[in-house]
Amino acid sequence: MLGERLQSYRKLRGLSQRELAARSGVALSLIRKVEQGERKSVCIETIRAWATALDVTTTALLGPVSEAELQSGDGDRLAPLRQALQGAAPADVEDVPTPDGLRSAIASAVRLYHDDAYAELTTILPVLVKEAQTLVEHGGPEALAIRARVLQLVGSLATQTRVFDVAELALEGAVADAIETGDRIEAASAVITLCWLLLRQRRLDEARSRAVDWADEIEPRMSRATSTELSAWGWLLLRGSAAAIRDNRPDEADDMMRLALSGAVRMGREHGSYHEYFTTFGPATVQMKRVENAIIEHQPERALRLAREVPPGLRPTSEPFSS
Repeated sequence: MLGERLQSYRKLRGLSQRELAARSGVALSLIRKVEQGERKSVCIETIRAWATALDVTTTALLGPVSEAELQSGDGDRLAPLRQALQGAAPADVEDVPTPDGLRSAIASAVRLYHDDAYAELTTILPVLVKEAQTLVEHGGPEALAIRARVLQLVGSLATQTRVFDVAELALEGAVADAIETGDRIEAASAVITLCWLLLRQRRLDEARSRAVDWADEIEPRMSRATSTELSAWGWLLLRGSAAAIRDNRPDEADDMMRLALSGAVRMGREHGSYHEYFTTFGPATVQMKRVENAIIEHQPERALRLAREVPPGLRPTSEPFSS
């Protein structure tokens, strides 16, 4: 439990509860309640403040993620999606869906996602999952890539609505499909969304490791890299930095942020991303993530200074993050 781990590290450092409160800036009453088991959950920012004061990683205090946390969210609402993913049965149709038809349907579904039309999207996605599976069953070089995109959209919706078991099932499937096609950038796209899921689950070490491994895997040559390659690489670094800063690894977070910035500067401006319908990447996006990291580090003056440096007229977009 969090309280037991907090107390153990506090005593290991030879600190009283009052001294920990002074070092971390967290109320003594909250520390007492957590250690006594009266409060079993607190926000990630508070846990990070304790980790900084105790000179440990946030992950060390969080401990392993419970099964309940993995399956948190309104699971019943996405029950049809879970069944479609687990059943993996082709749609019962006489006419096999066409690649162009499915791509068009995916594009429409993505617009629903960005319009926050989640109820309608929840109805449509189980059908798309089954049709994508039907396409795969009938073969064709494009089938796996199309299913990977359907699964990534499922994972994005499930992550946003905190149905984490559905999200993980879909996103791991998306990564596997993309790898099988041999398209490393498409696979990296799914990994970026998977890292967002891991961040929301507070699986910080896993998020950092996956992001770093894939950033190493697809690292482009700056002299000839395309905007698509730079976007994928840059977003992996941003995910890794987000995980590292929350895990009280500021040096690692800064290193990854500097690399992401080098890719953004090479692009010169915001571009459509590695996965054209989810986000953009460029100097403004990186600058906004620098602001976010400064906020996590409780450096409001630095955050304000960095915010003023965001290029005027640019509005970066990204998947929302919430701990």
